Amino acid sequence: MADSSFSKFNSSPKPKNVVGFKVSLYDELKLSEIGLKENIFNNALVGWNNLFKQQLLKNTGLLSIVDLSQSSNSKRLYIIDMDNKIVLFNTYVAHGRNSGDEYAHSFANIPESFKSSLGFYVTGNTYIGAHGLSMRLQGVEKGINDYAEQRSIVMHGAPYVSEAFIRKNGRLGRSQGCPAVSVELCNPIVMSIKSGSCFYMYYPNNTYNKTT
Repeated sequence: MADSSFSKFNSSPKPKNVVGFKVSLYDELKLSEIGLKENIFNNALVGWNNLFKQQLLKNTGLLSIVDLSQSSNSKRLYIIDMDNKIVLFNTYVAHGRNSGDEYAHSFANIPESFKSSLGFYVTGNTYIGAHGLSMRLQGVEKGINDYAEQRSIVMHGAPYVSEAFIRKNGRLGRSQGCPAVSVELCNPIVMSIKSGSCFYMYYPNNTYNKTT
């Protein structure tokens, strides 16, 4: 069951047209086998549907989920092709340096906080920056992640997102709040989910509503 105190994007009544779909798709994709809990997928699916109904999504077939309740040493980024019902990517993703060490536990919507922000985003356009190809993220939840663009929260590649870094340091490296991915996978991931797809950053709801 979805957490009842989440934002409007995943706390509204479950649309009739996705109830059966989500149950069968969770099992079909075998998401439990790769570490994604059903309640998190359910939350993401309802939010994805609500964003779709609000016509905020242009790239409607992709759903990205970051489960920040997991260790950064886990492959906690899940990118799902909803049309073809396949998991495109299941890989590592960094959280903000001030959100925690191996585990994230503190989140913010404040410039220069160097913390991750939770909730639902719409992926934006790409650009070439200090980290190479990067993708902007538009936070769509007021008070939760709506300063993402002002904070320059983007997806980019980083050398500290690698198994080699984990072996050497005991945890994944951390960003300034961006959901950074490996250098090797950055381009294919960004090119898949850019320009108007749903991107969801999850953490249990007792923290979700305390972000500022």
